[in-house]
Amino acid sequence: MTLLNHPRTRPGRLGRTRPGRLGVVAACAGLLAALLTAVPAAATPDPGDGPAAERQVSQEARARAAEAIADGELPGQDEIVHSDNIEHLANIPKDVLPGINSDLAFQGRYAFAGNYDGFRIFDISDPRAPKTVAQVLCPGSQNDISVSGDLLFLSTDSSRSDSSCNSTTQPATEKSSWEGMKIFDISDKRNPKYVAAVETACGSHTHTLVPERRNVYVYVSSYSPNATYPDCQPPHDGISVIKVPRKAPERAAVVNFPVLFPGEGPDGGGNPGSPTNPGVSKTTGCHDITVLPEKDLAAGACMGDGILFSIEDPENPRVIDRVQDNVNFAFWHSATFNQKANKVVFTDELGGGGAATCNAEIGPNRGADGIYDIVGKGDKRKLVFRSYYKIPRYQAATENCVAHNGSLIPVKGKDLMVQAWYQGGVSVWDFTDSSHPKEIAYFERGPLSTTGLVTGGAWSAYYYNGHIYSNDIAKGFDVLKIDDRRTDPAKRVRLGELNVQTQPDYFD
Repeated sequence: MTLLNHPRTRPGRLGRTRPGRLGVVAACAGLLAALLTAVPAAATPDPGDGPAAERQVSQEARARAAEAIADGELPGQDEIVHSDNIEHLANIPKDVLPGINSDLAFQGRYAFAGNYDGFRIFDISDPRAPKTVAQVLCPGSQNDISVSGDLLFLSTDSSRSDSSCNSTTQPATEKSSWEGMKIFDISDKRNPKYVAAVETACGSHTHTLVPERRNVYVYVSSYSPNATYPDCQPPHDGISVIKVPRKAPERAAVVNFPVLFPGEGPDGGGNPGSPTNPGVSKTTGCHDITVLPEKDLAAGACMGDGILFSIEDPENPRVIDRVQDNVNFAFWHSATFNQKANKVVFTDELGGGGAATCNAEIGPNRGADGIYDIVGKGDKRKLVFRSYYKIPRYQAATENCVAHNGSLIPVKGKDLMVQAWYQGGVSVWDFTDSSHPKEIAYFERGPLSTTGLVTGGAWSAYYYNGHIYSNDIAKGFDVLKIDDRRTDPAKRVRLGELNVQTQPDYFD
């Protein structure tokens, strides 16, 4: 089934196209400008530790949003809309973990859902009726999550009193404070056991696994050093590499801190950010890394820089190429390879995930995906920019919306991706032609609020064994099914395990 590119579609009928005037809604009262200029200085993209408090928008913005909802140009508050080729199979609301829902990982019939207060394990053997297997209370944002064999890995990027799951918040200026990686034994999915903790410089905002037979290497991404933080000193221009023996995870330890941005001065050699490059985050580490173990390749989204590097020696990753976009990218957030490893999609998290950036004033090139071809061979490979992709539906001034976490949909000969856009929902798009990407399906909810900006929406949206799974910050765990001739071949691809930042060779 094909899909018109721009209209909203409620189940069973076509919706109306969004006129450009809706873009004005998100620019009212100077709120957006204040949010965007604050992010590079604060350098804390992705929603913070605190609860999602409602931020005010102007009376004019509220009136325009109400008018757009009445006209059918925006879905109503909490109303679900989607393309005809998407079916919403299930939603499992939050339960005992009230915090922000974050990333997802998969193994067999299980989905593992991160939450700022811990993590939750679902049995997804029946995608129409997921069942909760376990909920583990272990506060420490973002609780970015991965699994490998009997081990589960959890990132802590908030300063805690200690490494336990009973810890409390504590200032990063105190030497006794702890941030880093936690490791659980999940051989019994109903009773995960906390087995190890490894402190890392500046904590662990995200992490990426490089699994081997005897060991699992963990690349820890963190950033924003400060001279007043005893365990997070500048320059912080690299990543922590942890080695975890599978049979003795309690012996996990940092084995290297490779410098990815060598340079003189207190901040290393990364993007200097503002004022040299106004509106761009200074590079003081990486936000996220994606690896292709079968090709010994990795792509790093590192605040003000995008990098391509070799992981042939996993303890000593080596940069091959580095790019910047000081016109349209504010914060390099994440990366996704295509199956042939001749393209990388980088995301820009303009506004840090907490601003309304999917509107006409911001336009199609900011807060978007940047598609890069990889040209050349070996150490001469280069990242070459081709185009931007952004969802074609404007959002209200009360909806945080920007490019966020997604994964490939495995179809031979095609480059297809599903991606979360916070309150912009879930988008399925085709970048087979690097210069002309296009959306082919979508799912979203109406705004959480029509009176103020409340942070919510899809944090991650990943394709796994025939279905799309999304972790919504506020609404919980969603299961979607796409029926479309362009994506149907992916239903035949079955995986035993999926950590999206450790991209598999889907057709090996």
